[in-house]
Amino acid sequence: MKTIQNSIQGALKNTTCMAGLALLATIASAGSAEAISFKITRGIANPTTGATNQGSYSDFAGTKGTTTIDFNDGFAAAGAKSVVAAKDNQGNALVTYHFDGANGMATKSGRTGVYADVWAPAGWETDATPESSKPVDYVKDSLGNIIGESVRNTSNYLAVFQSSMVKITFGQTMNYFGINWGAISGGNTFSFFRNGQAVKTFTTADVNPVAPLRASWQNGGEGSGFLHFYSDNSNDIFDEIRITQAGGGGFETDNHSFHSGTGAFDFERELKDVPEPGVVFGLMAMGGLFVAQRNKRKAAKLA
Repeated sequence: MKTIQNSIQGALKNTTCMAGLALLATIASAGSAEAISFKITRGIANPTTGATNQGSYSDFAGTKGTTTIDFNDGFAAAGAKSVVAAKDNQGNALVTYHFDGANGMATKSGRTGVYADVWAPAGWETDATPESSKPVDYVKDSLGNIIGESVRNTSNYLAVFQSSMVKITFGQTMNYFGINWGAISGGNTFSFFRNGQAVKTFTTADVNPVAPLRASWQNGGEGSGFLHFYSDNSNDIFDEIRITQAGGGGFETDNHSFHSGTGAFDFERELKDVPEPGVVFGLMAMGGLFVAQRNKRKAAKLA
């Protein structure tokens, strides 16, 4: 499997960010000091290769303290019940995925598991003249100008279906979790836990209205985006995530990123610390303008 840790390569060296930031939502447990905030962005291309047909990656992918699991390159064999996806510097399990279904992890569509199909979360690429003839695929800036289009994800991703759960456990407490979430559909649910106690639960209703990407090949335009969930203080750090699906359909996610920590994750400061030159922040921010390098696949077509 491929794990991206502490390196910035490829497309990140040749991209430019001209954008402001906008907080789209803050989620807090009523009557408590606990809060988990989230921002939704378009994400960036694969930070190692620059590929845009593998879904969107976290704007923090490859930065210090952040581990990214993209489910590619042999994540696990069919039937796996527990998969250590990343280890710490001492060789101990850092990120472990647990599949609780009777048959473990599937590698074919329609069951909880890891595989590639049409429902993989969409990525995007810049293009002032999109190839798609369907406006729902177009990515626009705050002025309504077309700046790109959604791109079909042909890589492996994680799907969870009704009557099963995928649990992610950590060898250290985490204060940031990022996912490429989509095709967003009803019943998508995931929850943060610490020491077995729930910190916060999120559902489709929290995210779908502000999804920055739409894909015509997924029920005519289901949403996708990169979700950044982060702790506002030490009360809401977490050591476990549970992903479930209520009712029909599936919960599709890709390119999970985690940041270890024992206190708040300062989104603005961490964003400033991302190495330059050249970091694409595919941010869905009011008044923002985002410029990224077109991927090699499209460049080859024009050659």
